[in-house]
Amino acid sequence: MDDQNKNLILAMVLSFIVITGWLIMFPPPEPAVTTDPAAQASQSSSPTDNTVAPAAAATTEAAPADIATQQAQAGRVDIDTPELSGSISLLGGRIDDLKLKEYHVELSKESDIVTLLRPAGEENAYYTLYGWTPGGQTALEDVPGPTTVWNVENGSTLTPNTPVTLRWDSPSGLIFRRTVSVDENFMFSIDQSVENTSAAAQRMAPYGVIARHGEPQDQKGFFILHEGLIREVDGELEESDYSDIADLSYDDREGALADVQQVEENGWLGFTDHYWMTTLIPEPGEPFTSVVRYADKADIYQAQFRLRAQDVAPGTTASATTHFFAGAKEWETIRAYQKEDGIDKFIDSIDWGWFFFLTKPIFAVLHWLNALIGNMGWAIIGLTLVIKAVLFPLAYKSYVSMAKMKELQPEMEKLKERAGDDRQKMQQEMMELYKREKVNPASGCLPILLQIPIFFSLYKVIFVTLELRHAPWIGWINDLSAPDPSSILNLFGLLPYAAPSPESFLAIISLGVLPILLGISMWLQQKLNPAPTDATQAMIFAWMPWVFMFMLGGFASGLVVYWIANNTITFIQQYTIMRSHGHKPDVLGNVLKSFKRSPKDSK
Repeated sequence: MDDQNKNLILAMVLSFIVITGWLIMFPPPEPAVTTDPAAQASQSSSPTDNTVAPAAAATTEAAPADIATQQAQAGRVDIDTPELSGSISLLGGRIDDLKLKEYHVELSKESDIVTLLRPAGEENAYYTLYGWTPGGQTALEDVPGPTTVWNVENGSTLTPNTPVTLRWDSPSGLIFRRTVSVDENFMFSIDQSVENTSAAAQRMAPYGVIARHGEPQDQKGFFILHEGLIREVDGELEESDYSDIADLSYDDREGALADVQQVEENGWLGFTDHYWMTTLIPEPGEPFTSVVRYADKADIYQAQFRLRAQDVAPGTTASATTHFFAGAKEWETIRAYQKEDGIDKFIDSIDWGWFFFLTKPIFAVLHWLNALIGNMGWAIIGLTLVIKAVLFPLAYKSYVSMAKMKELQPEMEKLKERAGDDRQKMQQEMMELYKREKVNPASGCLPILLQIPIFFSLYKVIFVTLELRHAPWIGWINDLSAPDPSSILNLFGLLPYAAPSPESFLAIISLGVLPILLGISMWLQQKLNPAPTDATQAMIFAWMPWVFMFMLGGFASGLVVYWIANNTITFIQQYTIMRSHGHKPDVLGNVLKSFKRSPKDSK
């Protein structure tokens, strides 16, 4: 077998090993198996003052049925923005009912829109609340808590143009106000203030909490994707799975499993899902205490911020403004919050993974191409052209080297005849030949090996980024983040029954159009060169495209589109360069030979 075929086989085997290892380490996601959480009493702890002695400001929520009754009696304030719908409960002033108008649970526009937040009392409750921790001589009953019933002072419906102000008067003459505003996307601003109309000085600290009752039921449970707590502490990004939070050490000051860190300048924290996120964001430059808690008996995960305590003299007002992100992890929206509002490293709330130095620029180019072209599928093909253009100098050098090796084939055959069975002598003379002709036999593998990290990075981008979710391309490809929905088992829709579901055991052989085109493109790429003469190597060489076809059949359509485009461009490049160096690949002849090859020829 000539060295050109050896290089190609070696590169394909290496790719096969890497992808097989990837599938073993990162198996496809399976539906998460969850049980319905039992209806039980839950305990929520207000944050402690991080300047004065910690306050034991614990409050106990009622059982689910009771909390639902209390919320119904307290009333609600509607939320209506271009992106969000929902309401704020006047019980505790919680933002606990939120839906994403532009995103549906399933591909069909007739399916329900995504529900992000749910009130306490419902299954998998998920909400945020704000308040003040008493310090010094301030009593617990003089600050609002999770079950405080607020009154609406201004506003009726929260919109981007109409903020809402809630008010609560304490028994001792403190007037608390909470003004909630929201932009046209997913960012809430919470302005908390306390006016001291009493005769005594008061001391207290503002806080905010995101509470999540139990683990989310729709977790992907896939190693490549982080779901759980995410927080940024003075430039350091931290990610914790729900199991990590449940394994925290018990903190006596918190009265729960907890992790407490001090943020000096910039930080934020919250919970991230596959495509959605909630995040508490103090003002940039504002020191605060970042707290992760888990109440194991109640199965409640909490992310909290606690600002410094403030002294409120009689006749004065203290205030604090923070932000709350609740919505979709749209790259452009999150990047705008980072650049325009100064939220440090907010773009890292998207899970870019270990290859962030590749995934970030790859997605930036893909997003730009999508905005330019208007279709994510064609943008992926455009991205392939960009990547091939960047790698072209290496590819050109590789293909030139392969063409030169083809020219050296007659001389190499003579070397083999002269060396006979002396393999050491043959190798020495071949290395001298390569050196004299300035040919690098290993250069043919380099472009393919460079494709491996790019392939994995693009796989990560397509899997984690929201912009690929439910993104159509052409015809039957209406979701580039999902596998090709067509199936050879029903003749691609010609037979009157549905294709097997991804969970079916038939899914592995239920190949769609794109995986089949992938196998054909790899097979044609092989035909630029004659099949190797060695029977074993020829068999490996012949089966490789079809093995890859089945391996990648269940991958996201966008990734398969990239691979097909990459194979096609590689074929054109290699064919053109080989022709320019005097070697005309006999593609048609090699194809015909592969069909005519007899068992005797393989021996």
